[in-house]
Amino acid sequence: MSMMQKAPRPRTRAVPRRRRRLWPFILPVVIIVIAIGWSWLWYYAADIAGDAEAGWIAREAALGRVYACGAQSIGGFPFSIVSQCDQVAAAFKSNNPPFDVRATGVTFSAQVFRPTLLNGEITGPVTLADAGQQPVFVANFSDARLGLLGLPPDPEAITVKLRDPRLDRVAGPGTGMIFAADAVDVSGRIIAGSARSNPVIEATGHFTDATAPTFHPLLAEPLQGDVDFVMRGFTDFAPKPWPALFREMAASGGGVEIKTIRIERSDSIIVGAGTLTLNAQGKLNGVVQIAVVGIENIVPLLGIDQLIGQGIDRLTGGSGSASQGLNALDRLVPGLGGVVRQNAASSVIDNIKKMGQPTEIDKKPAVALPVRVEDSVIYLGLIPLGVVPPLF
Repeated sequence: MSMMQKAPRPRTRAVPRRRRRLWPFILPVVIIVIAIGWSWLWYYAADIAGDAEAGWIAREAALGRVYACGAQSIGGFPFSIVSQCDQVAAAFKSNNPPFDVRATGVTFSAQVFRPTLLNGEITGPVTLADAGQQPVFVANFSDARLGLLGLPPDPEAITVKLRDPRLDRVAGPGTGMIFAADAVDVSGRIIAGSARSNPVIEATGHFTDATAPTFHPLLAEPLQGDVDFVMRGFTDFAPKPWPALFREMAASGGGVEIKTIRIERSDSIIVGAGTLTLNAQGKLNGVVQIAVVGIENIVPLLGIDQLIGQGIDRLTGGSGSASQGLNALDRLVPGLGGVVRQNAASSVIDNIKKMGQPTEIDKKPAVALPVRVEDSVIYLGLIPLGVVPPLF
C-alpha cells in the first residue's frame, strides 16, 4: 500500500521578478534639475555682478566721472558673467579743467561663485582730450586689466595691471613720448576699518623698465621699482574727490607711512622708508630715511650746475638764469663754466657722503642719509630735489 502512495512532488524555486532599472529615468531628471538650478544660479549671480558694475558706475558718477557705452552686451553663460562695452566714453567733469577719455572697448567678467569680484580688460588705444576737443594724449598697451572687489558703494580693493604701457602727447607743444614701461602694477586695499568708518588704505606699486625723460633727467634711463605705503586719517571712503579726503587726513592728524620704496637704475639703487604728514595748506612735511648705491651717478643729474649758475647770475646782477651765469664765467675764462660744473658736483657728492652713514644694499657700498620734506619741497641735504603740488 505504501508503494501505491503518490510520490511527493519535487519543490520548485520561485523565480524572482526582474526589477526595472530606474537610473535611465532618474539620470535625465537629475540633469534637468541641475541645469535649471545652475541657470537660476547664473542669472542670480549675473544680477549681483550687474548691480556691482552699476554701483561702480554710479559711484564714479557721484565723483563727476560719467561713463557711456556705444553698444553693450552680456554673456558668458554657463561659467562666468561677461559684460562688454564697445566705444567707451568717459567725461571727467569734476576736474579743473574737465577732460574726456575714450577707449575702443571695456570688458568686465565675474565668476558665478564670486560675482562681487569684477575683472576688467581694456582695449586700446585710450585717448585723453580737453572737453569737446581733439585728443591731446594717446595711451597704448599690449594688455590692460582692472580688478574691483566689493559691493558698491563700499569698495574693498582695486588692482590695475598694464603691460607695455606708453603715453604720447599728440597735440600741442612737446609732442612725443611722455612715459613708457614694460610693466606697471598698482593695487590698493582697505587693511583696517571699513569704507564707511575710518578706513586705513594700503597701496602698492611695481614698475619695470619705466622711463619719463621729459619730467626729469633721472627718469631718462629705464627704472625698476617697488613702493608700499599706508594712508591713515580718512573719516570714510564715500564718493568724494581726493582733495576732500586729504583735507580730512590733515584735520585728523593722519599721514602717509612709506613702508618701503626701492628704485633701481643700471648705475644706482635707492631704498627708503619714512612718514609724511599734511599741514593745513595741503603741503607735505616729514623725513624719509634713504640709502643710496652710486650716489656719484645721481648727484650730477640733480641740477647742481643750475643752482650754481643761478647764484653766479644773481651776483652779476642778472635775473637768476643758470645758463647766463655759467656763460658769464666762460666769457671771463674760456672753459671756466665747465670746471665749475664739475667741481661743484664733486664737492656736493663729498659733502653728502660726509653727511651720511656708510651702509650696504645688496652687498654693495651705500650711504644712508635723510631726505627732508618741508612745505612740499624735497631736500637732499641742502639740495632741493623738487616740489610736490599741494594735495588740496
